[in-house]
Amino acid sequence: MLALRHNLDVQIERLNPQISYYALNGYYGGYEPNLFMAGQHDHNEAGSRLLAGGFSIPGSVSDDNTFSSSLSGLSPFGTTYSLQGNATDSYGHNSSVNSNGIVSSSGFENTSGAASIKVTQPLLKNFLIDNTRLNIKVGKNRVKYSELALRQRIMNTIASTEQAYYDLIYDRELVEVQRKAFELANRLVTENRKREQVGSLAPLDVQQAEAQAAATEADLLSAENNQQVQQHLLKSLIMDNYSEWSDVTIVPTESLEAPKQIFDLHDSWSKGLTLRPDLLQAKLDLERAGFQLKYAKNQLLPELDVFGTYGFNGSGREFSGALNDIAMTDRPFYTYGGQISFPLGNRAARNTYYSGKAAEKQAILLVKRAEQAAMILIDDDIKQAQSNYERVAATRKAREFAEAALNAEEKKLQSGKSTTYTVLQMQRDLTTARGNEMQALAAYNKSLSQLSLHEGTILERRGVNLDVK
Repeated sequence: MLALRHNLDVQIERLNPQISYYALNGYYGGYEPNLFMAGQHDHNEAGSRLLAGGFSIPGSVSDDNTFSSSLSGLSPFGTTYSLQGNATDSYGHNSSVNSNGIVSSSGFENTSGAASIKVTQPLLKNFLIDNTRLNIKVGKNRVKYSELALRQRIMNTIASTEQAYYDLIYDRELVEVQRKAFELANRLVTENRKREQVGSLAPLDVQQAEAQAAATEADLLSAENNQQVQQHLLKSLIMDNYSEWSDVTIVPTESLEAPKQIFDLHDSWSKGLTLRPDLLQAKLDLERAGFQLKYAKNQLLPELDVFGTYGFNGSGREFSGALNDIAMTDRPFYTYGGQISFPLGNRAARNTYYSGKAAEKQAILLVKRAEQAAMILIDDDIKQAQSNYERVAATRKAREFAEAALNAEEKKLQSGKSTTYTVLQMQRDLTTARGNEMQALAAYNKSLSQLSLHEGTILERRGVNLDVK
């Protein structure tokens, strides 16, 4: 369908699910570990020192090379972890005085290091849900929401295209109605002029016919202009490059018909309450409010965590010695414990929770309001469609009666038993009756389209299999 491929509103809306999906993937980044690495060199020179008795100790020089790294992150269970490793190599020379007062200077070098893992597990606050898990839940919810928004946009576009198409058929047929009226008026002018020439008709009757012909010509020009405007409206719905379509004339391949349809209000309500994208979106908003309330309730709890650290030390004259000690795992160290934190008053968390409860109640009411509005719309649509169907039958009879009346009046005029004014009036009545019939047919088909839109069944009605993923 051209509208689904080229309608600009659909193309714009089609990008929103992609944007929501990228945002959801971004929330999963909260579980990606963070790698940290650092290296540092320190140099320190100390001046000489003067001791009691006038002794002087030369200064010292030391250098440190430090390397550290860590890999930290968050698990889907709220556990935070950190793998850490560090090593420091210190070397240089310093001076000292022994008990005999002899000053000596010596060089030194030693290396130390450690490797450990630290884990912290929340038990209350941030245990069942935390900010990352909330964002992921809401992100999934918003992906579905954007997919429903696209579905709604496509449904609206199909309905708008359908109704614009029906209006174009009506405008084209109305042009034909006005053209026939113009031909009838011109034919009457010609016949009246002939009668005037033979003296059987007054000049006033000819002028009346000419005036009617001029009026019907104006109506024809107006109908043709309306048809062009409707062409532009339909083109705007089915194309994205007007310059390529500006000289194209859309010719409908169908005529307006009035197929009889059996309406079932309760069946239509059932369809609308389960298929309408706007109702499903309202329920997704309610679901999102539930997620946020659950998170807000969890944030009321104290922050009670257990933690533990376990690792191994190493030392030696060189890096290799320290790393070898760590690899031997014979110098372990560990810590474990718990911690609790609770803000006194906790006003911010409590008011966020109260706000979340109110938002959830509001979302429930919004769903109910949307359901009620949908039921009213469907009820109105069914009544409108039934009324339009009856109107089609009535206007068809009126058109048939107007045709018969005009034919009879024209015969009476030819036999001198009627007047030009009466025939002109009959022509106007026939033109009006034809236009009313076309309008009733268009209104009936548009009301069926509107009903299927409000039921949420317009895609099935048009045989559109939609997969927005």
